[in-house]
Amino acid sequence: QVQLVESGGGSVQPGGSLRLSCEASGRTFTFITFSGYTMGWFRQAPGKQREFVAIIRWSGGNTYYADSVKGRFTISRDNAKNTVYLQMDSLKTEDMAVYYCAAADTILTTATMRMEYKYNYWGQGTQVTVSS
Repeated sequence: QVQLVESGGGSVQPGGSLRLSCEASGRTFTFITFSGYTMGWFRQAPGKQREFVAIIRWSGGNTYYADSVKGRFTISRDNAKNTVYLQMDSLKTEDMAVYYCAAADTILTTATMRMEYKYNYWGQGTQVTVSS
């Protein structure tokens, strides 16, 4: 079992920045186990469906982004801290949403990374508000 805890959400003006964190832990968690994982960020705005934002493969560090955030958001990981980050720059009002961290115990591809059912574990979500 893996637990994911997000933090770093808050309120910012358009053009501002925030960094979200997602710390992974669990009784069976080990670096070796985690090396086969794919970590993702999704978001859900009011009245909309949850949508894919970005992923990083824990082993190798390959990253992929939704077109809407490409060039503005950066996903990264810290092996020593078992933590995945989402650096969000040049935030827009349309980025306002609850952001969720997710973990899949397999390597996801560009064909499968958007499929929510592929992710075994989810965090509780953290609110990001972008408003002037």
